[in-house]
Amino acid sequence: MTDEVGVVTGDLTLRSEIGADGSFVVKVQYKEAEEWYTVTGATGSLKDPADLAAVHAVVAGILNRPEG
Repeated sequence: MTDEVGVVTGDLTLRSEIGADGSFVVKVQYKEAEEWYTVTGATGSLKDPADLAAVHAVVAGILNRPEG
């Protein structure tokens, strides 16, 4: 589910970004598309920017549903 367009399915690219203030956002895009969409509920703030890799791994694990 995304904030901008609702449900997205298929081959997607996942990207996690962190701001200078520690805020993070996880986004998805259709493979080889230009537009990025914010994953609903996948925003927040981190005390340590190094924790972004763990957040990304958790979100990828939740969203990766190869069999439905």
